[in-house]
This record gives sequence, structure tokens and C-alpha cells, in this order.
Amino acid sequence: MWAYETGFYQIYPLGYCGAPFENDGKQEHRILKVIDWIPHLKKLGVGAVLFNPIFESDTHGYNTRDYKKIDVRLGTNKDFKKVCDKLHKEGIKVILDGVFNHVGRGFFGFQDVLQKRWDSEYKDWFHINFDGNDGYNDGLYYEGWEGNYDLVKLNLWNENVVNYLLDAANSWIDEYDIDGLRLDVAYCLEQNFIKRLRGSMLARKEDFFLVGEMIGGDYHKVMGPELCHSATNYECYKGLFSSFNSMNMFEIVHSLLRQFGPENWCMYRGEHLLSFVDNHDVSRIASNLNNERHLPLIYAMMFGMPGIPTVYYGSEWGAKAHKSEGDPALRACFDKPEWNELTDVIAALYKAKKESKALQYGDMKQLVLQNKYCIIERETEGDRVMIAVNADDNPVHVDFNARAGRAHDLITGDTIDFGGGLDIPACTAYVLQPY
Repeated sequence: MWAYETGFYQIYPLGYCGAPFENDGKQEHRILKVIDWIPHLKKLGVGAVLFNPIFESDTHGYNTRDYKKIDVRLGTNKDFKKVCDKLHKEGIKVILDGVFNHVGRGFFGFQDVLQKRWDSEYKDWFHINFDGNDGYNDGLYYEGWEGNYDLVKLNLWNENVVNYLLDAANSWIDEYDIDGLRLDVAYCLEQNFIKRLRGSMLARKEDFFLVGEMIGGDYHKVMGPELCHSATNYECYKGLFSSFNSMNMFEIVHSLLRQFGPENWCMYRGEHLLSFVDNHDVSRIASNLNNERHLPLIYAMMFGMPGIPTVYYGSEWGAKAHKSEGDPALRACFDKPEWNELTDVIAALYKAKKESKALQYGDMKQLVLQNKYCIIERETEGDRVMIAVNADDNPVHVDFNARAGRAHDLITGDTIDFGGGLDIPACTAYVLQPY
């Protein structure tokens, strides 16, 4: 699977393009901005762009009005096709956000129910009680996602709903030649629906990739041979920043061993979860870390651990925003991409991921573990990589069996000698390929 051999780049289009929060109905062509960023994506080494909601919605994209029309605030279908064609020409895959659990109040079927009530042919598309009332005083009650009534929950046991959604998703392959889908709130979706979606997508495109959003619990609820190929690794997202902030590498290494360790009982051994240090729903990592010197280190660990590393737009140069400032702050509009020392490191990590079979498919084990530093190893036939991280403000000397005399650091290109053990400078990470 191509997705296991590269790194992703996530864009929240409405924020990235500076679109107004409320859908004002004014046609703009903001999505073409992505084309101007393609040289930046190429320089980074991005293998795929994951676009959050891009279809016509009431406000933030997750309250869909029309699954076959690009949001008027972003552009036209023709505009987005141009973006996809340009990305594909540069060898960059396209993944869209499939919001299939719920729709917006502006969705045509729900509007029809509000107008026609019992006489609406769409009344069974939702979970509606005509004897109740809702917060909008519609004279009926309906189920909203987690109590959010601007997100009207769809009835995924209704065959007409399923067929409608599958037809929409297939149209995205036809029109934009997309390569994959992120399933929003996949933990809320019926497994039978995910199976049907996978079968329909893979029948069209045999290497089509599906990743499901999971916050907690067993990721196999949405991931497996008949379900999604991957799931969002929120356990390690939390473990990564928490380990650095508490200077306790035991937390993240414990999670990694629990998920991917050498024992057969490990939960996701041999599987490829979506790795990230931030996204459109959480604080930017530069605002979440206590020590900014840890930024390159946390990215080294994220790219080095098993999974599909994903960078959120703007974070590659250390953009800041905290969840307490509200979602719009997390979904900023940047006039143009920036490049600095952190970006250099992340570009090197994208390259390492693309070129190292050990980082793509290797098993994982712990070689060294102390509170402030650790070394984990990824190994597969013909390739081996060690990720060494020292979060301390002081250098450390580590004696361990490297099974080699020297190694290339895939971040800097430097040669590292193991002759007398490994010296790791303060706040430094290595991705070492021994030879």
C-alpha cells in the first residue's frame, strides 16, 4: 500500500484559504491557492495531501449541504479538479474527508423534512421523532452528533442513504481521481457501512486508502481486512507531547510497545496507524510543548515510530495556536509557506520515510529507555534504523549494542561513530541507519 511508504500533509481548506466561517453564498476561487504551495510540498517531500471538508456546507465543513459540490467559498468543481490534477502531476496523492455520519441543517433532505414533515420521502434518512421538539423549535426532534444539532445524524441503516453516500464517494473518484478517504468520526459509523464503502471504493481503485478517525478504545472497531486500512493514533498523539512535557519517555515508549512491540499480543503489530503531533482539532504542537527545543525531537519520534506520519499545514515551521483560543485559531490562513530549521528537519524526515523500508514496514523494539532519553529500533529484512532522542538540556552518553560501528544520521547526513558508545547532544534527535 502506497500510503505506508510515505508521509501525509493535512490542510483544513476553509481556514487555509481564509474563507468566512458562515457560508455567505459568494463564489470565490480560493482553493486555487493550493497550486501556489505545490513547490513547498515538493520541497518538503509530501506524498499525499489530506484535505479536510471541501464540499458545500453551512459553516465549518462538517455540516454538509451538498456532497457533490465544492463549497462556494472555496471555488468550483472545476477549480478543485485543477488542483487535484496539478498535485497528481507532481506525484502527490489526494485524500478527502468523508463526512458520512451526519449532515448540516442545510442539507436538501433535511430541509425537505422540515417543510413536508411526514410526507417527506427523506424522513427515514434521519433519526426523527415528530412528537418532540429541538433547540431550533422545529416542532420535531432529531438526533444530532454528540448533542450538536447543527450536525444532523444520518440513518446509515437506510439503504437509500447508503446508496446516496456511496454514489457521492464514487463521483469523487470519477471527477477528481482521489486516492483515499479519511472517515470523520469513524467510531460512530456502522461497521457494515464501512465494509460497503471499502468494497465500493476498492472495486473502482484497488489501491484506494481508507483511514478512520478514532479517539480512544480499540482501533480495530474501524480498522481491519474488511474495514479501514488505518486509524488515527490519538493514544500516541497524547503520549508524544506528554512525554516531552513531563520529561518521561517511559510514557510514549510504553504506548509504542503496547501497540507495536515484539510480543505477539501487541495490539497493532504490523499495522499502520495515522501518526500526528497536531491537527485541526487540537492545539498546535509549538503551543503544546513546554520547551520549543523539543519540536524537532517530537517530529523525529513521530516519523520514526510505526505508522503514517502526518504534518498539519503551518506546523512544519512552528506556527502556534492553542485550543483555548477556539477552532478558527487552529485553522489559520497563511499568506505563503515559510521555511526554517524545523522545516529542514521535517523535510529530511519525509525523505527518510520514503527511502527506508525499516521506517515503512519495520518491527519495533526498545533499545534504551530512561526518563529523558530513549532509543527505539525499527528493523525489516535488509534495513535497520534507530531513533535516538535526548530531551535533556544536557548531553548524554549511552552504551548499548548497536550491532554496528557507524551509522548515517538521516536527518543531517552526518556519520555517527559507535566506537565508544553514543554521545547525544542536548535536545537532539538522530535517525540512525547503521552500516
